Amino acid sequence: MDIDWGTLVGVFGVSLGISVVVVVMFSLGLATWARAGHGETAPGTPRGRYQKVAAVTAVLCFAACLAIAAYGIDLIVPV
Repeated sequence: MDIDWGTLVGVFGVSLGISVVVVVMFSLGLATWARAGHGETAPGTPRGRYQKVAAVTAVLCFAACLAIAAYGIDLIVPV
């Protein structure tokens, strides 16, 4: 049995890189979600533009994490 070490190292590197990207994107999503003031603002308080941009950025970060996870599942699970 022959192991192609170059391919094995390549797969390890790509999986490590994607894992780091997902963790960073999720962390950025949590940080921007907190900056948007979810759960802390009083009802009826007008939201500023900064809070709306932070909320949209958080949703985009979470959507990117979901898309990466869905693509990985699609690669693993045969249809």
